[in-house]
Order: sequence, then C-alpha cells, then structure tokens
Amino acid sequence: MPRSLEELRREIDRVNLDILKLLNERTNLVKEISDLKDKTGLTYFDPVREAEMLEGIFRQNQGPLPNELLKEIFTTIFSTALQYMGIKKEKKLLIAAGQDSGFKSLPEMFDLAPGEPMFIAGPCAVEKIEYLEQIAAFLKKLGIKFLRGGAFKPRTSPYDFQGLREEGLRILQQIGREFGMITVTEVVDTRDVEKVAKYVDILQVGARNMQNFELLKEVGETQCPVLLKRGLSATVQEFMFAAEYIGLRGNRRLILCERGIRTFETKTRNTLDLSSVPLIKKETSLPVLVDLSHSLGRKDIIIPMAKAALAAGADGLMVEVHPFPELALSDAKQQLNPEEFQELLDCLKQPAASFLQNYP
Repeated sequence: MPRSLEELRREIDRVNLDILKLLNERTNLVKEISDLKDKTGLTYFDPVREAEMLEGIFRQNQGPLPNELLKEIFTTIFSTALQYMGIKKEKKLLIAAGQDSGFKSLPEMFDLAPGEPMFIAGPCAVEKIEYLEQIAAFLKKLGIKFLRGGAFKPRTSPYDFQGLREEGLRILQQIGREFGMITVTEVVDTRDVEKVAKYVDILQVGARNMQNFELLKEVGETQCPVLLKRGLSATVQEFMFAAEYIGLRGNRRLILCERGIRTFETKTRNTLDLSSVPLIKKETSLPVLVDLSHSLGRKDIIIPMAKAALAAGADGLMVEVHPFPELALSDAKQQLNPEEFQELLDCLKQPAASFLQNYP
C-alpha cells in the first residue's frame, strides 16, 4: 500500500535530521583537521584530497542521483568547510595581537632603542653611485640608520626607468657597507629573492606585489627582515592576510608599511589611510611604518602628515631623499632634497603645540 503524503514528509524530516547530524559530525572532524593544520602550517585547501573524495563518492553512488548533481552537492559541502576554517583562522592569525608566535619587535631586529622611531630614507631609485654616496653621507651625519634605494623598479609605464637591477644592488651594498647603514630594497620576482638577499639587509615587497602570493611565500622562507607595503587598493584585512602568508613560512622579522590607497582624490598621489596604523597595531603584533613619499606624491604637506603618522602610533617613517630631486629618474616631485629633509627632522623634534602654532 503506498504511503501517504504525511508519512513521506515525516520520513523526509527524519532524513533531514540525519543529514544535519552527519553534517555536524563532519564539521567536528573538520575542526580537528583545522587544529592540526594550524600546528603544522599546512594550507587548508587541498585540491588533490578533494578530487580523491569525489572519486570515492562517485564509485559508491548507486543512484538515483547522477554524479553531476552529487558533485555540486559535495563541492558545496567542501567549500562550506573551507569557509568554516577560514573564519576560524581569521580569529587567530599568527600575526594577531596576543599570539605568542615569536614575531620580532624593531629593537629586537635592529639597533634601535625601545620607542625610537625607525627612519628609512634615500632615493627612489639607485642611479649614480655618486648620488647615493652623497645622500648616505648626509643621512649618516643626521643619525639615520636605514638607507633605501630601488634597484628593480616596477613602473606603470614600460617606457619609464626600470632600475639598474643587479648593478644597483652592488652599488647599494657598497655604499651601505661604506657608511655602516642598514639597506632596504624591493624584490619583485620570486627568482630574484635569493640574489637580492645576498646584497641587502631588508627585503621590501612593494604595493604592486602585496598579493603576489608566491613572492610572499618565497620571502617568508628567508630569515631576512621583510618590509611589506599595503597594496594599491587593499583593505586592512587583505593587508593582514598578506603578512600572514609570510609568517606561515617561518619568517618572524616582518614590518608592515602603510603607503596610501587609491581613492577618487586627485590632490595627492594616493590617500594616506592613517586609521590603518592604530587598527593594525591593535589587531597584530607587528611594527607599522608610514611611507610619506608614495602616499602623498608631493612635498609641501609632508611635515604635518609626518606628525600625524607618528601621532597615530606609527613605529617609523619612510621618506625619499635625493641630492638633486629635479634630476631624479623616477618620482622627482615627491623626493626631498637634503635641506628639506633636515627641515622635516627639525620639525619632528618640536613639541606638537609649537609646531601647530608655526605651521600655516
């Protein structure tokens, strides 16, 4: 005798509850796997394992559902598990504040006193050795310990100056050693990480490469300090995830750098998002610098923005300085000359009240 509609509905309700019980049971297993992967640093998504599970399901399928529909159902279940683990992971990133993950502070990485700001200065690009030597001598007299200079220049236009490449690295290394300064330069290609690390002290991952995940993994394999810049349009959360990629590979010498993001504003090169500084410092254990030159793209407002960055809690500043900015091969408008940089430092030493009174 055929079952009634009510009987069939009650049976479906029972099966639904059985499915619910099994889904929660599976989720508990997912949780155990998540904890194991947290400890070992394994990535969550394993496409090989997912394919193997689907093949096993297809082999056991006796219908009436075709494999095509089963694939849709189980792919949804698998992606839900990834979402579950992703949310879980977001709550306890390696870089998160309060996590005892061993990330180094600036005084632990470099010869800096607790609370001493980290100033990175130098030309946008390594050009002539005479220029870099001149600016390094000037910075050294001021007590600046970090010298920057681009050897590989990822430019928007393929016709713009692309950098001296390895010759630029040699020049930066030579001048850094001559003046006893810690050198910083950008690495743009996974194939160059090992080479660049032999020449300089700090590897920079630029804004255009913030989500170059293979590059993040590669610099994470080194023990060089890494300066990671925020992407051109990246959210703070995306910025933090990019840092996590580096940390997951074992590198605990990580510095973040806010360099402005693209908005509809055209008065500055980018919009300097100073709210990111206290947000990142609240949610992570990492030091945060502010790149004034690339965020502003102009020199006339660099002093008040430098004051604001330090007031927001930045652990240091990055500023481009060139002996002859008008002759620079890249970013000439935003680079300070030595006198302008001296003025910036002098203003930063003033009490905030007197500075505000003197600034128009």
